[in-house]
Amino acid sequence: MSRALPLSEVPPFRQGDTSHSALSGRRFRATAGAFDGEAERRAIDALARWVEITYAQALAQRPSMHVYIRHLPDGIQRQIDGLRMHPRIQDAILAQFNQRARLVPMAHTDELYVSHYNKDGGGDQGLFDRHYDGNLGFLRFVSVVRALIYLQSDRSYTVVFADSGLRQAFGTYDWGLLDFHRELHWVEGEYSPGGAQRILLKCNYLVAPRGAEWAVELAMAANTAVFYVVKAAMEYSKSPRTPAQVVVGWVCNAARRLNNVHPALPWALLAAAAVAAVAALVAAVR
Repeated sequence: MSRALPLSEVPPFRQGDTSHSALSGRRFRATAGAFDGEAERRAIDALARWVEITYAQALAQRPSMHVYIRHLPDGIQRQIDGLRMHPRIQDAILAQFNQRARLVPMAHTDELYVSHYNKDGGGDQGLFDRHYDGNLGFLRFVSVVRALIYLQSDRSYTVVFADSGLRQAFGTYDWGLLDFHRELHWVEGEYSPGGAQRILLKCNYLVAPRGAEWAVELAMAANTAVFYVVKAAMEYSKSPRTPAQVVVGWVCNAARRLNNVHPALPWALLAAAAVAAVAALVAAVR
């Protein structure tokens, strides 16, 4: 089973830009590349075929689909490990940090993602609208980098990484890297039922300074907690059908828009909602 590696087990830094401090809080610049090796491409083709067979019903439906990679069969996880821990991915991440930086995989948050362009007011609309993936950018002593690894895609969508000034139409075998908390991005395109399925892996990596295990554990815990709560809310409210799902979808989209302005604003929204709920409960009891 895949797991997040302790700092002591992460391979040493290989190459990098020594002018960039891992502690600076500077945004990781979005970048893109591709797997061009025959072995990697065979592995990607095999994974795409497995997804098409295993999730045939989900692929035929409209909403997007996320499955945690840790829930997949061990053999499939091992194939995915060969991609998400590939030296090209690791080197491309670490190249923007100095020699004090080490990469800690967040494998427990990694996902298999089937993307169906979906703007219906649900929780997953934020996957395509302007958004930051996370809202913990104020944790300046670490960075979280997300890898998008495309198992299947026909380049009919363009991903815009606004803060880095990059526009990229991703195809099969391509990969992209972005700052999870500090890159405003969105998807441009229109869903075509007859087009190729857009199937990718979302893999996350914590980049932290060496010798700061306590800080790494704190950052890992904060990122994991927020990640699971937000993901659960998005999954619950995608393509909403009930009043409760509509409300949660509205909160997800409102929080996303507020986060685009400043990462503190979604927390203020949640605090206000909690205060209002407590006040309503007290009024009901009286």
